[in-house]
Order: sequence, then C-alpha cells, then structure tokens
Amino acid sequence: MNANDLSIDTLLAQGGHFVDSETGAVVPPIHSATTFARNRRYELTAYEYSRDANPTGAHVEHVLSRLEGAEDALAFSSGMAAISAFFDTVNSGEHVVAPRVMYYGAANLLRRLAERRGIEVSFFDAARPGALEAAVRPGRTSVVWIETCVNPTWDVIDVRAAAEASHSAGAVLGVDATATPPVTLKALDLGADIVFHSASKYLGGHSDLLAGVLATSRADERWEELNSARTQMGGVLGAFEAWLLLRGMRTLHLRYERQAANALAIARHFENRAGVEAVLYPGLKSHAGHEIAKRQMAGSFGAMLSLLVEGGAQAARQIATRTRLFVPATSLGGVESLIEHRASVEGPSSAVPQNLLRLSVGIERVDELIADLEQAIV
Repeated sequence: MNANDLSIDTLLAQGGHFVDSETGAVVPPIHSATTFARNRRYELTAYEYSRDANPTGAHVEHVLSRLEGAEDALAFSSGMAAISAFFDTVNSGEHVVAPRVMYYGAANLLRRLAERRGIEVSFFDAARPGALEAAVRPGRTSVVWIETCVNPTWDVIDVRAAAEASHSAGAVLGVDATATPPVTLKALDLGADIVFHSASKYLGGHSDLLAGVLATSRADERWEELNSARTQMGGVLGAFEAWLLLRGMRTLHLRYERQAANALAIARHFENRAGVEAVLYPGLKSHAGHEIAKRQMAGSFGAMLSLLVEGGAQAARQIATRTRLFVPATSLGGVESLIEHRASVEGPSSAVPQNLLRLSVGIERVDELIADLEQAIV
C-alpha cells in the first residue's frame, strides 16, 4: 500500500510509516548529535548543525506535513517561539488583525510589537458576526491571525470565511489550531496560509514537553524568512523533545476521540445546572457557533470547555481548589483533566470573564469527572 493513501489514524499509529532500513526498528531513533561531519569533498551529507535542523526533528516535520496536508512544516522549541518567528515576518507599519479574546501569550506579544516596532494591531470581537471582516483593511492589513475556537470563551471562527476576507484584502491568514488538532480540523484545507499548534498540548498529549509547530500551504518567501528566523533565534526543537512529540502523536486520534466525547458529556450535564450561568462549548446546540463548528470540525467538537459560574471570581477560584480529579493547573491537551481560573492566570489586562473556569478534559472515566465537578460546585 502506498504511504500516501494511508488514513491519518494509521499514519500516526505507525509514526509516519517508519521502519528503520538498517536495524528494522519500528520506532525512530533519537539523533542527539549537535554537529554533523562533512564528506571527503568537504560537502555536507545532510545536516550541518542542530540549531538549523536535526534528523529527529525532520522526521516529526515530515509527519506533521502529511498530517496537515502542508507543503512544509517547522518544529520549534515552544509554542511562543513559533508564534514569535511568525510575527517576526511582519514589518514596521504593517497592520495585523486578531481576536480580542485569544491566547494571552500571543496577545501580549502583539501589544509589545505595537509598542516597540510600530506594528498596528486591531483586535476584533469574535463573538460578533462580521467583526473580523470589518477589522480588515484592504491594501493595509498584512496578517490576519485567528483561533479556530477562541481560548477560553470557545467562540467559533469560520476559517473559510476568514480566509476569503484575508485574501481579498491581500493579507495572509495564520490560524492557531491548538484546540482543534488535524484529526478534527485541517485549517489549510479551509483556506488558511499557515497553521500553528502549541504542540505541548494535544499533539504531545502528556504534559511532558514544550514544542510549537507551524505548517504552510506553500513554501514561499515568507516561509523561508520564518525558517531563517528559527535559526537566528535559536528556536529549533531539540532531538529528545522531537522524539517525545512523535511518540505522543502516535496516539493522538485515540486520545482526542475520548477527550472530546468526555467534554461533550460534561457540557450536556452542566448546561442547565443550578450554580452554572452558562456552559461555553461549541458541541452544544445552544452555542452560537455550533453550526460553524459542525461544518468545519470532523466528528467532534473539541475537548475544551468553560463554565461561567455564579458568585464571580471568588466562587470560581474556590471551585477550582475543591476539585479532586480536575487538577488546578495551567495548560491543556494532556491525558489528565485540568481546571483553571483563567482571569487569575492572565492578570489585570485579561479580557476573560472573572467567573470563567476553563476545563481541559482528559481521558478519565467521564462519570467520575462529572461527580468531581458536582461536589466542587455548591
């Protein structure tokens, strides 16, 4: 069977259809070398120095390219390293459009670029129809940055519509698809130019590595600039982390399927519960973005949801400390369930509601997770 004909599930399970030709090993090795010898003609064999690239990272990038349907992919030492390299391609005086509520690390970076490099940033309300299109300025906007599901309110952005608005204005569309890995949504197929994942989250899946990923629909001049920025900033992913990432991706389809099913069950259980003002989850028919999510996400609605609880910030923080299975910790996408009072983490500049609790749902038994939240919400 041709490897190009394999399903995503099979491709991932086999680590990119890998069998070592020399040893027969079914798991790719870790190439920990930092430097690589030249041949007798003083020519590079394949690699020169691991700050540019290394064989283990290259294997991960190959699998990621196949997974996203991308022309190329780059792995970085963290999600923020990848985001920083992407926005390093934006020149002074150019205009960027991004959601008002989004991953706060990226939002803070954009504010810093606006202050220090003269980049103009317009933040739009993802919950308001037409807000993205209104924020884009034809001939002026160079980059539109969106999240497939806005973190942590989980408003759904129509990627195809965003791509049309971006391209009609002459802008590039970058999509943070961290919450919707390519087993459920392929942003490049919907018209995105570049897709980003914090690979520390669902792609890795075990809360044991830092990594970021960018994949592109075309390896153009901007992509070459991105590659150069990764080298110059020292942002390449280390060999051991690349190996951990590949190991995690081999079970991505199984983990995510269970996590998404658990999240949907929790959302339905608490949708009309006393003490909970609202459940923010695109899998609920009551969610404003449900139809868009159903159209662009294949077979699931994600494993992230948020609860707006009665009693404000104090009540929300108390609930987060009363859970016994949900761990009160930052991050998402691991096999263990996490709960977080997001506004406290983001600080005074946060645009997140003070009574919002963000849940990253793991692979535990869902009835036990529901019981844990029930005893914590009084």
